[in-house]
Amino acid sequence: MKQTFTTTMPDRVGAFLGASKCISNMGANITRVSYNKAIDMHMLFIEVDGTAEQIAGIATLLKAQGYLPENPQQGSVMMLEFRLRDQSGALLPVLELIDQFHFNISYISSQETGGKHQYFKMGLFVEDSEAISCFMREVSQLCRVKVVAYDKSEKNLDNTVFYLNFAHEVAKKASLCENDEQQLIVNANLVMQLLDERNNPPYKTFEYIGRFAEHLYEHKDQAFDARISEHMGKNGAKITVIEPPAGCNLIIVEKNDQVLFVDSGFACYRDEILGILGKLVTDFDQKTKTAIITHADVDHCGLLDLYDEVYMSEKCYQSLLLESKHLRDYRQQNPIHAPYVVISKLLSAYRPPTVDQFHVVGGSVDGQTELLEYIGLFEFAGLHFDMYEGCGGHVAGETIWIEWNERIAITGDLFLNIKGFTKSQAVFNQIAPFLMTSVDTDSKLAAREREALSQLLGEDEWLILGGHGAAMKKTM
Repeated sequence: MKQTFTTTMPDRVGAFLGASKCISNMGANITRVSYNKAIDMHMLFIEVDGTAEQIAGIATLLKAQGYLPENPQQGSVMMLEFRLRDQSGALLPVLELIDQFHFNISYISSQETGGKHQYFKMGLFVEDSEAISCFMREVSQLCRVKVVAYDKSEKNLDNTVFYLNFAHEVAKKASLCENDEQQLIVNANLVMQLLDERNNPPYKTFEYIGRFAEHLYEHKDQAFDARISEHMGKNGAKITVIEPPAGCNLIIVEKNDQVLFVDSGFACYRDEILGILGKLVTDFDQKTKTAIITHADVDHCGLLDLYDEVYMSEKCYQSLLLESKHLRDYRQQNPIHAPYVVISKLLSAYRPPTVDQFHVVGGSVDGQTELLEYIGLFEFAGLHFDMYEGCGGHVAGETIWIEWNERIAITGDLFLNIKGFTKSQAVFNQIAPFLMTSVDTDSKLAAREREALSQLLGEDEWLILGGHGAAMKKTM
């Protein structure tokens, strides 16, 4: 076992030699020594590796010779590197936080890089691994922190170091700025805590967040393996479904030489989606682009700025309006879903929308009594969409758009063709349910809403266009 002794060095020649003999006489090894006269001319941290009996014997000898105070501290030294902006007072918040946690600094060194940042290395004497884990989470919100050395026998420290290093790697892959990386660290830890309460191992959290990032970025550019299919409504409407490897479907409805778009996809796929739309839609760049959205989740609204006019329910609008003001949207107001939402926004390069081009068709922010409530009519290019809003089983503002003449039902995420996922979709859609515990706000309510949808459509053949997976010809 390892033990760090915080010794008080007598101010005399050979003081360290005397301490070393105490340790050697007990048959233990000194594994690390930390002493910095500029900080404290008397304090010396000695890390020793030995048996429990040897450690106890060393403590007795050191105390007898005046090296240990009456109540000796037990712990270990953790070496950290803080990256701070190269400006006056940048270190102060870190030092104040160290003081709040009552940590002793065993070593400090700074280095300028000639750029915008400077690096401070500090050795902190750690008596309570849970306290240092809490400190690490808080200080990572102030600046980027790297663990240089620590006692790997401390499991709490090991988990903390793992998720910090993990976050750095993911942030690098996603090209996150420093502030976004700090947000990733904080929310990765929140997910870990939520899953830990459900007896899921902490490393599972990072595995799934890692999968999220890897899946997004390994399908960029030429690897963007979207499946594209074409379908026809009952009365001449042409429907094209684009199924990206991650995120929601994009749907194009064409009628009378006009084009209506449904949802938008992840922001990180801007170039890939623009490339596809440019090929599928004649004169795409010159056209006035009108869209509707099924709900305000990140993968459905990442690229709403591509459209000139966007129509939605009142709750969708209010949720996006909150985002535009940098407040928590309706999904983020659910504490279980909030960390995942923040992580998905960060990794998918999501930015809060402007709302100038948004239009509310119907609905209100009040509650409702019906599972699917009629909230308005949207007309476009000879198409007539009845809008029905759910009670929030999936998320507040969820909307189903039904074109009765064409027998088209655009269901968003309330009705999915899970069996019709592409291989890429199937892999990606295993991630969110784990990190969020459920993609639905209320799974039982969502099931009741799906049943209500079946009853609403009646016994007829419909083209069901869900938020994920292939379109379905289905008799309800």
